[in-house]
Amino acid sequence: MIIETRIYHCLPGRLPALHERFTKTTLDFFKKYGIKPIGFWTTLIGPSNHALTYLLEWESLDERERKWNAFQADPEWIAKRAASEAEKPIVERVENHILVPTDYSPMR
Repeated sequence: MIIETRIYHCLPGRLPALHERFTKTTLDFFKKYGIKPIGFWTTLIGPSNHALTYLLEWESLDERERKWNAFQADPEWIAKRAASEAEKPIVERVENHILVPTDYSPMR
């Protein structure tokens, strides 16, 4: 099992638009492509409260590559993402980390 941490650093005031895009659009595409989210968080205490952090579970890097690339290339997703940013951009930058469990990890 592999865990991917993704952090979307939003432009000031645009985090609500990102929440809306996830609830109304992105999660349906995750379901369509079999992408398994573990959870989603915003920052209460930290360097910025304009970020959404979420975790995805993958069986392998191959699965991640296949499903993520199919999701990103979906013409309907591309159109809906563009429409959600028609007024102005939402995300300033994306950060991600691929984590693999240690031998002593309880999530192994």
